[in-house]
Amino acid sequence: MPDLSKITCIEDLRVVAKRRVPRMFYDYADSGAWTESTYRANESDFHKIKLRQRVAVNMEGRSTRSTMIGQDVAMPVAIAPTGLTGMQHADGEILGARAAKAFGVPFTLSTMSICSLEDIAEHTGRHPFWFQLYVMKDRDFIERLIERARAANVSALQLTLDLQILGQRHKDIKNGLSTPPKPTIANMINLATKPHWCLGMLGTKRRTFGNIAGHAKGVKDLSSLSSWTAEQFDPALSWADVEWIKKRWGGKLILKGIMDVEDARLAASSGADALIVSNHGGRQLDGAPSSIAALPAIVDAVGSEIEVWMDGGIRSGQDVLKARALGARGTLIGRSFLYGLGAYGQAGVTRALQIIHKELDVTMAFCGRTDIENVDSSILLPGTF
Repeated sequence: MPDLSKITCIEDLRVVAKRRVPRMFYDYADSGAWTESTYRANESDFHKIKLRQRVAVNMEGRSTRSTMIGQDVAMPVAIAPTGLTGMQHADGEILGARAAKAFGVPFTLSTMSICSLEDIAEHTGRHPFWFQLYVMKDRDFIERLIERARAANVSALQLTLDLQILGQRHKDIKNGLSTPPKPTIANMINLATKPHWCLGMLGTKRRTFGNIAGHAKGVKDLSSLSSWTAEQFDPALSWADVEWIKKRWGGKLILKGIMDVEDARLAASSGADALIVSNHGGRQLDGAPSSIAALPAIVDAVGSEIEVWMDGGIRSGQDVLKARALGARGTLIGRSFLYGLGAYGQAGVTRALQIIHKELDVTMAFCGRTDIENVDSSILLPGTF
């Protein structure tokens, strides 16, 4: 295992990941739609929120432990579903799930993952994990996918509502994003500078969409995310489909992609267990507000009826604390997780979680709190949120 003691922040992991991961996959993770204004705001809006430093407060016996939909967690953080994770590092989803299990936080597998549901179950000793579902035109495939999730010991289904069509992501178009990479001259030159990644890929058989290959019918181009989305994702998705999936699944249901109070009320009345305030990491509607800016109004509207979580822009434990102070019962990390994975595999994911936990714990103490359950907006400087 590499010595990561000098990796002290998520930015350190990002720098290493950019060096190690092929350009098209790094850009896939670290970019947004159109002008990327929402992608940037997700992170920068956290910086505007200022903390109240308190002194002469007993800081002993601190605890960051909490729950998310009744599940005990080491801190109110889960690993978000991210597509093509196994292209950041060979067998990336398996490594992420193992790191999350050891740390005590939930791991969410994406429908568009490289490693399959069955892979995660097999390589984590059937430890419960979450599964993110996209609604597709082929309802038979969706039914089979839900049954596979149940068989794999998935404990919660996370239904993404904000990707009926794919946002225009300029870098993906320019890079000709595909999995595996097409053997173009530009790709071959770039891959030649990523020997660690290439060796990892040579050692695994998992190089395409594991939840789809061999399971879905009539797929013309499985290598292309944009082609698959255009062919199969259902633009007619409605709240009636949410109800259908809730009944078909029968277990814990989380709705991801809520950015509007009216939608939040519909989510709360749907019977779901949690909603995630999320703009898909700024990768769908460019020009939408940041997740952290949208959070307070949604918490005020429905926070007493349904667990409200958020994702987007979290790069530190301080960000987690600020989200918690503004009413988020839980948070999810996507890019912070992927930076760690791309940089150092499972050890990098563990390091990312350690960094976020340490920053959360220390910042909470400086704000005069010793228990995450007692954190509220009083730890924030008025006028900055």
